[in-house]
Amino acid sequence: MNKINWKNAIIAGIIGTILFDIVGLLLTGNWWDIPELLGAKTGLGFAYGIGGHYGNGILLAILYAGLAPSLWGPKWLRPIIFVTAEMVALVWLFMLPLLGAGVAGIDMDPLMPIITLVRHLVYAIPLIFLIQYDIKSVNT
Repeated sequence: MNKINWKNAIIAGIIGTILFDIVGLLLTGNWWDIPELLGAKTGLGFAYGIGGHYGNGILLAILYAGLAPSLWGPKWLRPIIFVTAEMVALVWLFMLPLLGAGVAGIDMDPLMPIITLVRHLVYAIPLIFLIQYDIKSVNT
């Protein structure tokens, strides 16, 4: 049975979120746009937004670490499948419409679907390298 390497999952979540933010800055010109939005929408302030944003990144990496052995495909593809499915279900179809940006954020910016996809794919990079598991033990 595989166990989650909590340290690696947490580190992967932090690094992935940092990469997500760097790409966001490069694509939008805004640093920490998500924490700012979270803090404003909740009324809890920017510090809460940063904690919520990075906490979410860590939580997603832990969730991936638990699910990874059960996902389909080679080890390098599994994080990409996971973040893409998470992004479509939770960002495109839930969060962005909830914020009034429309499905996939298209009402906010026609490039929003591409921006969110690229940011999430970059987030997956540390998951590929830091989340380790044995496929054979899951399939037997």
